[in-house]
Amino acid sequence: MIMMLAPIFLSAILDWYAVYKGWRKLEYILKPLTIVLLFIFLFVNTNSLSGIAIWFGIGIILSMAGDIFLMLPKEQFIAGLVAFLLAHIAYIIGFNQSIPAFNLPALVWAVLLGIIAAQLYKQIAAGLVKQGKESLQKPVLAYTAVIAIMLLSALITLSRPEWNTQAAITVSIGAALFMLSDAILAWNKFVKPIKNGRVMNMAAYHLGQIILIYGVVMQVG
Repeated sequence: MIMMLAPIFLSAILDWYAVYKGWRKLEYILKPLTIVLLFIFLFVNTNSLSGIAIWFGIGIILSMAGDIFLMLPKEQFIAGLVAFLLAHIAYIIGFNQSIPAFNLPALVWAVLLGIIAAQLYKQIAAGLVKQGKESLQKPVLAYTAVIAIMLLSALITLSRPEWNTQAAITVSIGAALFMLSDAILAWNKFVKPIKNGRVMNMAAYHLGQIILIYGVVMQVG
C-alpha cells in the first residue's frame, strides 16, 4: 500500500518545485493531479469508498475544486474558501460518525485549539483591515472555526475506541499539517509575506492531505 503513495509524492514534489520556480503552467497540471492521485489511492484501498471513506472522498474532490479556484489566473478566493470549508465539513462528518465522548483530553484539545485559532484570526483580521478587505473578515472567521473543529475531530479519534491507535495518530498529524498550510497561506497573503511562503504552504498542504488520507485507509482498509 505504501508503494502506491510513490506517484502521489512524486507529483507533489514536482508541484513544489514548479511553485518555487514560478512555472505556473506546470503548477496548473501538477496541483490538481496530486489530489486526483490521492483520490484514486483512497478509492482503491477502501473498497470503493466504503464506510467513512466516502466522506473523505467527497472532501478530496472539494479540495481539488478549491485548488483550482485559488490557482486561476484571476484568483477566486471566496469560491476557493467555500470549497475548502465544505471539504473540512466533509472531513468533520467522517471523523464524527458517533457523538464524541466528553472527556478531559477532548476538553484540553478544544481549549488549546480555541486559543490558537483565536490568536491566528486576530492577526489575519488585522491584516485584512490594513489591506482594506474588511468584507473578508466574517468568511475567514467562519473558515478558521471550521478548520479548528476539523483538527479537533481528528485529535478526538485518539480517544475513540473504534479507531485504531496508529490510524488516529496518523490522521491527527495530517489534520494538523492541513491547518498549518492554511495558516501559512493566510499569513503570507494577509499579514506578512513569508520567504518561500507558497512553497511552504503547498508542502504542508500536500503532506497534510496525504498523511490524513493514509490514516483513513489504515482505519478503513
